[in-house]
Amino acid sequence: MSSSTRRRAVRAAWAVLTATSLVAVAGAQAASALAGPTAQVAPAAVAVDSEYAERFLEQYDKIKDPANGYFSPQGIPYHAVETLMVEAPDYGHMTTSEAYSYWLWLEALYGQATGDWDPLNEAWVNMETYMIPQQADQPTNSFYKADAPASYASEYNHPSNYPSQIGSSGSVGKDPIAAELRATYGNNDIYQMHWLGDVDNIYGFGAAPGPGCQLGPDYEGMSLVNTFQRGPQESVWETVPHPTCDDFTYGGKNGYLDLFTGDASYAKQWKFTSASDADARAVEAVYWANKWATEQGKAADVAATVAKAAKLGDYLRYTLFDKYFKTIGCTSPSCPAGSGKESAHYLLSWYMAWGGATDTSSGWAWRIGSSHAHFGYQNPFAAWALSNDPKLTPKSATAKADWTKAAERQVELYQWLQSSNGPIAGGATNSWDGAYAQPPAGTPTFYGMAYTEAPVYNDPPSNQWFGMQAWGVQRLAELYYETGNAKAKTVLDKWAAWVVDHIETDGADWSVPSELTWSGKPDTWNPTNPGSNSGLTVTLKSSGQDVGVAGDTARALLFYAAKSGNTEARDTAKNLLDAIWDNNQDSLGVSSVETRGDYKRFDDVYTAGGNGVYIPSGWTGTMPNGDQVKPGVSFLDIRSFYKQDPQWAKVQAALNGGADPQFEYHRFWAQTAIAGALSDYARLFEGGATPTPTPTVTPTPTVTPTPTVTPTPTVTPTPTVTPTPTVTPTPSVTPTPSVTPTPTQNPGASCSVSYTANSWNTGFTASVKITNRGTAALNGWTLKFSFANGQQVQQGWSAKWAQSGSAVTVTNEAWNGSLAAGGSVDIGFNGSHSGTNNAPTSFTLNGATCS
Repeated sequence: MSSSTRRRAVRAAWAVLTATSLVAVAGAQAASALAGPTAQVAPAAVAVDSEYAERFLEQYDKIKDPANGYFSPQGIPYHAVETLMVEAPDYGHMTTSEAYSYWLWLEALYGQATGDWDPLNEAWVNMETYMIPQQADQPTNSFYKADAPASYASEYNHPSNYPSQIGSSGSVGKDPIAAELRATYGNNDIYQMHWLGDVDNIYGFGAAPGPGCQLGPDYEGMSLVNTFQRGPQESVWETVPHPTCDDFTYGGKNGYLDLFTGDASYAKQWKFTSASDADARAVEAVYWANKWATEQGKAADVAATVAKAAKLGDYLRYTLFDKYFKTIGCTSPSCPAGSGKESAHYLLSWYMAWGGATDTSSGWAWRIGSSHAHFGYQNPFAAWALSNDPKLTPKSATAKADWTKAAERQVELYQWLQSSNGPIAGGATNSWDGAYAQPPAGTPTFYGMAYTEAPVYNDPPSNQWFGMQAWGVQRLAELYYETGNAKAKTVLDKWAAWVVDHIETDGADWSVPSELTWSGKPDTWNPTNPGSNSGLTVTLKSSGQDVGVAGDTARALLFYAAKSGNTEARDTAKNLLDAIWDNNQDSLGVSSVETRGDYKRFDDVYTAGGNGVYIPSGWTGTMPNGDQVKPGVSFLDIRSFYKQDPQWAKVQAALNGGADPQFEYHRFWAQTAIAGALSDYARLFEGGATPTPTPTVTPTPTVTPTPTVTPTPTVTPTPTVTPTPTVTPTPSVTPTPSVTPTPTQNPGASCSVSYTANSWNTGFTASVKITNRGTAALNGWTLKFSFANGQQVQQGWSAKWAQSGSAVTVTNEAWNGSLAAGGSVDIGFNGSHSGTNNAPTSFTLNGATCS
């Protein structure tokens, strides 16, 4: 079968799948929206001369072929083809708003290549049907009060501090955009994607979009769920899945609510969370779709979808605001509450969330933004598009002004966080420790927000995975390509040089950066005279063959090269794509072998102050399949369905002491990233032409920085509910061999320990890095040190912590006991002190004194 014939066959099969599944599940109205265009066999792809355009169409076919398993019977994109997968989604057949945003990108690129825009429009309607909560899913928004958007509660650094008390002391500001959104759209509903869906209802909640709250295990179809809920140390391995609509059918006596929040009584309720980078990526993709369709004379074909993307961008503004609408520069729970736009930081923060009661006769509703911004979530290109493209500019009165300022502020964030050698550091927060605490003395600031090295999550550190670099910088490169923004070019020049130096394109041994190690801090931001960040550096910790990271890194380099004329960046991207195409293709797309040492955490149980699933003493509940939720359970105990997975035997063998299991995964976003890079090369460099440099735009003067709020003595942090999950990106894999019962002694007594503490009032957080300076690997390790000032370890992570008097003993977890020669492991803890907090002066590792 020729490639063009195969494309027609795949397209026809996809049309039947999409139309029939929506008839069966989404109802006649949604089905009729799709049945017309999708019932037709798409025209053959336009003839192309470019090798890379053909490669794009081959990859597209593999993704869209129903037989390959990327989509459910309802036409919903799975996170991955494979089911046994634990990362941010804790099961491969979950879906995410991230997957939907990549799907929109894929169809935009297909429309550019073929002139067929039906698949893009169908993807958006599917997203509206299954991922954007319908009116029936958020029934009590009419009770929302913009003057009192939510009840205050602090966040905590460790899951064991939850449930957290709702209504603890702290001011809450006013929501400044609710009234104009209601006036613009005529209702109180939120138009954002929820971040996580259980596509096959494997958990059995049956929290179906539209039809019902908890329809149970017999329901066949999408169920909207949540996982992350308990602060930055809660990794996926420590989460408790729960439904977005909790009517107390499952869980404990209050459903799952009292695992996360403390209250006098509990009401049945619904709650949703959007991940800002996914919704912004959807807008980004539609911008290009509209541009290309217009160039083809087919703007009318995408006009309805463009209007919906503008609406999505209108509501996306909630992520530009502090969690509790407090003024920016807040360093106390009682700091001033905002009454207008003074609560806007204008960065794409980690999420926005909204919820309310299910009982419409005594309703209430709430909304929050987020105080934490990771550079990898920023999308200055989408912000620029929402403020400069008349067809994408949202209808609300102040939306254009908000996105104009956001575009400028986000570019500045990249400038502020760029290390002296190129990559971009973590992010900023308006709520230190999630409790609006006073940051440690000397913490750099960005318009009053404090620098955080690993914003939002710590296990693993959020600034470690190189994928965040690829995601965040690709959007900056698109902005530079489309507008010539000079500030963006300055950042890209340095970033691209470092990245090109750290990519290998040697055939089957190709690699891209995987993990990064950071040192130092940026200078406090001065927009009129930015610092050099000479003290902020990054080193490459590891490289690997993550095909998704490779694809999006190539896309960043290609957009940059097409505008700047940098042929080295172009050729590196091309050679990387060639190496993957020649060595990593399979029948489903592209893949590489992954060793998953972290899967030894499947059966970890909670250790006091450390890792594992924390369930409060006395709490008991039941999952829909009968799994018991109680103290002492593991990740696997509340997900027993994994034991029936076709690939489970590999994990069980590892848990029994065998080798770390290996997999070849096909993540939807990663396959689309490769497809996108192939399309970019074909479009930007067809025929291999050398890019012509384009003059850059002279930068516009920046606004004088907003003064930082004078630090106020803080109240002892109260536990805060994080009513919304944090979306963790697909992590890079760190192999973790099994631990032998007796730690190996350190040959040559060679080791080093780095100890850094950030102190406040009577508390502190310590980061500890252990490095094996010996010539042999350690199979198990024990670190010992003593405090001189009566300090106490309260809770630790990534190790087992014990203290007797002043002496502290730290032993490895099962998943990080192997420490190669020259290798390092990062651990940490929260502690208390009585006013003096001197660092320990001596450390031993397996009995040997460290430097």
